[in-house]
Amino acid sequence: MGGPGYFVTFEGPEGAGKSTQVTRLAERLTEHGFEVLSTREPGGTMVGEMIRRILLDGPDLSGWTEALLFTAARAQLVQDVIRPQLEAGLVVLCDRYRDSTLAYQGYGRGVDLATLIRLQAEATGGLLPALTFLLDLPVEEGLSRIPKGALDRLDREGEGFHRRVREGYLEMARQDPGRWVVVNAAVSAEGLAEVIVTATRERLQRAGVRPRERRSA
Repeated sequence: MGGPGYFVTFEGPEGAGKSTQVTRLAERLTEHGFEVLSTREPGGTMVGEMIRRILLDGPDLSGWTEALLFTAARAQLVQDVIRPQLEAGLVVLCDRYRDSTLAYQGYGRGVDLATLIRLQAEATGGLLPALTFLLDLPVEEGLSRIPKGALDRLDREGEGFHRRVREGYLEMARQDPGRWVVVNAAVSAEGLAEVIVTATRERLQRAGVRPRERRSA
């Protein structure tokens, strides 16, 4: 594939099933002839994975420390992985991206949103997703899906924090309905996957992004 690719991100509260849906969408798009790359935040690079361990398994951090570490991992991921693969024409799927920082550190922690938005623009060179899925479900249900032994540092925050995060996501989706698609993550994983696959294929068709065999025809 050559030419512009297509950037899809998955956002949502804890336990919404983002990783599962990224995997399912990648499989379905590949079956239909698209070249797909899946990645995650924080992570996706050696630097990002090192930062991930600090953020999720390390000691308590201030809101600004969290924001700066997430953003540092993101800057490396965009430079090393996301932008090159988009330029090569791939469909790039990312489990979390800049909206997570706005939701968790902005709405959740109270770090100044305007400053965070400027920081993300600088760190990513202004790269925004073409499509963002918000997998939405009640906070209590999402947290109940995570085994107690698998809770990370952010999972263990109080319900008030997680409610602010969820409301932040919903507010961002209301502000930019052209990019965001809000889906009910309380349904079965299979039903949710069908909604996501259908919406993505419609957006790809609208954007003129075609499978490999159609490009070479």
